[in-house]
Amino acid sequence: MKILVTGGCGYKGHVLVPKLLNRGYQVDVLDTMWFGNFLQPHSNLRVTQGSVIETDEINLSDVDVIIHLSSIANDPCGDLNPVLTWETSALATMRLADKAARSGVGQFLYASSGSVYGIKDEEQVTEDLELKPVSGYNKTKMVSERVLMSYMNDMKVQIIRPATVCGLSPRMRFDVSVNLLTMAALSKGEITVFGGQQTRPNVHIDDITDAYLHFIDNPDAVGIYNVGFENISILNIAEMVTEFVPASITVTESNDPRSYRVNSDKLLATGFKPKKTVRDAIGEIVNAFNEGALKDEPHFHNLTWMQEKILI
Repeated sequence: MKILVTGGCGYKGHVLVPKLLNRGYQVDVLDTMWFGNFLQPHSNLRVTQGSVIETDEINLSDVDVIIHLSSIANDPCGDLNPVLTWETSALATMRLADKAARSGVGQFLYASSGSVYGIKDEEQVTEDLELKPVSGYNKTKMVSERVLMSYMNDMKVQIIRPATVCGLSPRMRFDVSVNLLTMAALSKGEITVFGGQQTRPNVHIDDITDAYLHFIDNPDAVGIYNVGFENISILNIAEMVTEFVPASITVTESNDPRSYRVNSDKLLATGFKPKKTVRDAIGEIVNAFNEGALKDEPHFHNLTWMQEKILI
């Protein structure tokens, strides 16, 4: 089986691609490599530096599955260059989906985001609730979902709405809550929590990448699926971190009101079973840091790295 992974050099891609290779798949990765490429060479791996915007340059010959991870990730980064964000995260998705359908690609897995729900009062946020995205990034995800659903008769379309991902990757991100709070405790001995009472869903990076494998194995599980298993307040995450690392917690005001609790029963009904927790992610990050295998590198912070190196 041949699989194209767009954004395969990103945070999730660096964990997912080795899992695909371990299964014996032929894997093509397309990535801008803004944050580097830490994938190990493999006989079944081809890595191409490029942008999904250049859809005409993407070779879909003999591609069986597309895992579309590429986007300008998170709200602040999306706001740096709104035109580039829409071209990368929405227009390119539409053009890639159209090309995939015309090229006979059988299965298209799309990395959307749980943030498309916006602010929700419901105790459990399920896939059928109205979407109220509050940022440009969220809006590109919602639009891309709608575009992809229009191709349901042409290929197997599976849309994944991940919770906030946490845990170790060769290409770390320290702008996502669990990772950020853990590194703050390790490097500064102090955690600053903005707001704190917002509840957010979380998913371990091993579980979200395993979910993609699960969907490859279950192509008939089409449609939209939440992937998040622990709904925890930001303050509670910080308190959990201090169980591993002695650190003080300072709570300040937040300008981000998003608070929601996702329900992933639809995914669980397909037979998927998560294996790891937020607590596992914190422990793994702490151990890697203490062993010298993990440092707080500049390219692990999307916003500042893009401001300095990419979108000047």
